[in-house]
Amino acid sequence: MTPVTAALWAAAMLMGLQGSSSFPDSRVDLSSKNLSSVPRDLPQKAESIDLSCNHIQLLHGGDFKNTPLLRFLNISWNSLKDIDEETFLDTPLLKDLDLSHNGLRNLSGQRYLLHTENLLVLNLAFNKFLTMTLGSEFSSLVKLETLALGAQNISMGDFKNIAKVKLRTLTLSLENKPWSYTAGSLIDVQAQRLQIALTGSRILDHDLVADALSLFAEVELMNLRSGYKDLSKQLIERVETLTSHLYLTNIYISWKDLTDSVNILLRTSITHLRVSDMTMYNMPFSDTKVTQTSKMKSFTAREAVVKDFFFSQEAVYNFFINMPVESLAMVEMSIIHMTCPKSHSPILQLDFSNCALSDSIFSRVEGEEILECEKLDNVTKLNLVGNNLRSLQMISKRVQYMKSLRHLDLSLNSLVYDGLLECFWPPNITNMTLSSNGLTGSVFKCLPKATENLDLQNNQVSVIPSSILKLGNLSSLNLNSNRLRDLPVCTGFPLLSELLLKSNSLHAPSVNKLESCPELKTLDISNNPFTCTCALRSFINLGIKSKRRSHTGIQLLSWPKDYYCTYPEAVKGFSLKDISIPEVSCNVGLLAAAILGPAVIVIIAIVTLCHHLDVPWYMGMIWQWTRAKHRARMRQVRPEDLLGVEFHAFVSYSQHDADWVQNSLLPNLEGPAGGLQICHHEKSFVPGKTIIENIIACLEKSRRSVFVLSANFVKSEWCHYELYFASHQRLAWGPDSVVLVLLEPLPQYLIPSKYNQLKSMMGRHTYLEWPQERAKHRLFWANLRAALQADLPNAPVTHE
Repeated sequence: MTPVTAALWAAAMLMGLQGSSSFPDSRVDLSSKNLSSVPRDLPQKAESIDLSCNHIQLLHGGDFKNTPLLRFLNISWNSLKDIDEETFLDTPLLKDLDLSHNGLRNLSGQRYLLHTENLLVLNLAFNKFLTMTLGSEFSSLVKLETLALGAQNISMGDFKNIAKVKLRTLTLSLENKPWSYTAGSLIDVQAQRLQIALTGSRILDHDLVADALSLFAEVELMNLRSGYKDLSKQLIERVETLTSHLYLTNIYISWKDLTDSVNILLRTSITHLRVSDMTMYNMPFSDTKVTQTSKMKSFTAREAVVKDFFFSQEAVYNFFINMPVESLAMVEMSIIHMTCPKSHSPILQLDFSNCALSDSIFSRVEGEEILECEKLDNVTKLNLVGNNLRSLQMISKRVQYMKSLRHLDLSLNSLVYDGLLECFWPPNITNMTLSSNGLTGSVFKCLPKATENLDLQNNQVSVIPSSILKLGNLSSLNLNSNRLRDLPVCTGFPLLSELLLKSNSLHAPSVNKLESCPELKTLDISNNPFTCTCALRSFINLGIKSKRRSHTGIQLLSWPKDYYCTYPEAVKGFSLKDISIPEVSCNVGLLAAAILGPAVIVIIAIVTLCHHLDVPWYMGMIWQWTRAKHRARMRQVRPEDLLGVEFHAFVSYSQHDADWVQNSLLPNLEGPAGGLQICHHEKSFVPGKTIIENIIACLEKSRRSVFVLSANFVKSEWCHYELYFASHQRLAWGPDSVVLVLLEPLPQYLIPSKYNQLKSMMGRHTYLEWPQERAKHRLFWANLRAALQADLPNAPVTHE
């Protein structure tokens, strides 16, 4: 495939597939399938069909009737001899048609073009056209932008039928056959650029070059192998030249022819010279003189290779760096160094992207001293993308004398900075691009102070240190694809208005840090591994606010479509806008209030209710009943210890409380109600014995003693005796042998001092209180009976 065909193929593919669908059926590749005709089963959704490198000789009407969406068709490298007029009747969307390298013979009879009014690219090069006379059907191609043709003879009037078609590019393929061109034949062509593609050893036609330079703003000469001297002579002799942009593509040239041609072009009206895919030979061993006066504004060399092994690289570098142009670009070349101009250079823009330059760029060594370049002080833009630069501090020294430098691009290198040595940037750099290097947070100590736009994406920045140079003019900071774990503080750049932190390691950005960025308007934190916990709540609120129409604060880019949870697992993959984290679950005070408030209310209500219902009293009674039952089960009393015991209890009370004892206590303890044997003085004292003797006898015959306490009790002398003797009895039977019943409240101060034992008992033992409410009486008697219950072998039998 020839270079011109390859170029047109690439252009067609780009333009034809821009709007193509991504579905598999939209692109059909049937190249090199040994086809002799167009298949009948082409997919109806096909938008791009490649039928190149087959044996198709004819295209018939209806060949593409099933592909109404067809936009791109390549039938190059076949054996086409004829195309039916209605071949493309059913493809109204066709934009790119490649019919090159076939056997078509008559440019005046391409009637099928009447149905291709939407064509943008048409390639008819390398067919068997004898003349370039275009038929009237070409006038219908009003949208055509790129046209490639080739014929053996080009004459006046051949292009009159496209006189109203405004082309972007016209390509003339000068095939390796007998060929002629009549001067002025291109006068009817309206095109921005004329490409002249040579094949084999063909040389440029003088008249064709003359017409090209006088009729077209841009001229591209392709596949040149010789004739450079004639071209240079023709250029220098011309009085009028419309061409401002000259492109030399895929050329083979000696160093002398190249430098001579360049020096001549520097003295012409050509303002832009671009040389691509250049192979050079006979390289120099010493410097070549460069014309110092020029109208040329830019020179670009791309993808140049050298055939020689031994030559002076410095001589090559010196020629180009000393060119009197405003813009110099040498890209995608294997140059490892660039020298400093010999005098103050007029160059404003330098582009050495995708080369092999090292940290020694622009410097030179004299003895043991490294001298920095001071002759590039007019440079405003320097592009060093994709080289072998390693030390940011060294690069700052190399450009320190570029006082006019404002734009510096050092991306796609291997730059590092350890923060130990001082940097020496020129004072006026405002746009700094350092993306895709190995820089860490220390880079903020080695930046131009006037920087306004800083691009540090795809580096190793994990934190912005607090001790950084103050970048008072910085308005845009790009830290995408780094390792930041939190938002930076803006104390070092108070005018920051745009902050890009996409694809970092931010789990829960601290929104409060944005308070240090008063001028911030645009923020991008998309595609970070967000942890959807309480710490993220403020950030989610920020995102929601940023989308409100009335919002005038920070605009969060890509919200909400590129903001997702990565943790916890329960919400992994959920959009942040769909995550709800209640404030009460994140605020300790609110959470405590939410939990403790109701709890306190419930407790107060329970306490109030318990107090109202005397629940504590009931609980106390139940507890005493349980203890009494437990003691009765656990206390093992030997039968011999109960010999002589006839009563479950001896009741001691004041005579003033006799009514309560007779009417309430005894009925509930004795007889069917209680089943207990009770000893009391009215029934059990033996006449004739002294009271003391009776008291002692009753105590000895009773398992326990019950004292009915009241204000009257502590006033009774006999009650005191009974309590005294019972306390001694208690030593033998144990602490549960005395049961206190509080008939009425009995404050300690009402108890006389001689009742020390009573005070002691009331302080150490639980006593039963007589409840005034009738509803509580039943539980009271149950507790009292439980406390007195015991198996008495000598109990007298009661007769009812």
